[in-house]
Amino acid sequence: MFSTTKARTRLTGVLAGAAVLALAACSSGGSDGGDSAGGGSEGGGSGDLITVGFSQVGAESGWRAANTKSIQDTLTEENGFDLKFSDAQQKQENQIQAIRSYIAQGVDVIAFSPVVESGWDSVLEEAKQAGIPVILTDRAVDSEDESLYESFIGSDFVLEGEMAGEWVSENLATEPINVVELQGTTGAAPAIDRKTGFESATADNPNVTIIDSQTGNFTRTEGKTVMEGFLQAHDDIDLVYAHNDDMGLGAIEAIEAAGMVPGEDIKIVTVDAVKDGMQALADGKINFIVECNPLLGPDLAEVIEKVIAGEEVEKRIVVEDQSFTQEQAVEALPTREY
Repeated sequence: MFSTTKARTRLTGVLAGAAVLALAACSSGGSDGGDSAGGGSEGGGSGDLITVGFSQVGAESGWRAANTKSIQDTLTEENGFDLKFSDAQQKQENQIQAIRSYIAQGVDVIAFSPVVESGWDSVLEEAKQAGIPVILTDRAVDSEDESLYESFIGSDFVLEGEMAGEWVSENLATEPINVVELQGTTGAAPAIDRKTGFESATADNPNVTIIDSQTGNFTRTEGKTVMEGFLQAHDDIDLVYAHNDDMGLGAIEAIEAAGMVPGEDIKIVTVDAVKDGMQALADGKINFIVECNPLLGPDLAEVIEKVIAGEEVEKRIVVEDQSFTQEQAVEALPTREY
């Protein structure tokens, strides 16, 4: 069985000022892909504040909204930061444009969560030549030149997939089962790794067969649409493995519309553990969830301060996640932060 200890990071001495997470109401990011400042002036530093340019993937899910809120609530003027925030609307070209804008403004640090893994070397080389350190959050890049970024803060997506696969293999696959997979955005690190982890964990169990696998782009709407296609193409689906809660919630809508009972007629396993997903788990519509903690703001703030101070930081900072059964979700929901 998996550990259910409180999710935590391996960083020590968490920034004191960041302990006030989730107290201020923040938006989940602009809709036009432009910058929205967390305060302060245009261009480089604002007095003693550390100017941070952050490019977010988008606002595709409840997880992303919680992640954005954590960053915006933490990188405040009160905590010593001047945050310039942009929403890439899930387009790599928007992120590259935003990063180049931050370089032109002469920010102190650039941080971003890459839409996809590949295609970053050129713009990151531009940041390096400008002397601006880059920090990756949530998702990694596949560059062979690790000098292009200072640190990567995020969960172990392969492990998340393995946790989901192990639970399925141990709890559901005592007899043959047919699995359909709702993948995340094509080329994105969590989509690649969660697929790899799940397949690795179930490879030795002959009872697990993945009969279809398509991307739902991490959104509830596309998760529903793809699941509708699965249901039309297959009349023998036993399990949905969704790379995030939102796609799993979309699958629930499709299953119910088809006159079946999610969690019973078709089992569902997801990754994220945001409140909507946890509520569906508590209600028995989802059967198991592996957490991916979105509250990366405090870790990012601490790494930024260390980088600016010239201190060494870990190249890979892994956020430890837990997993939830129905009973554990019921217990955790009243105090859930996201």
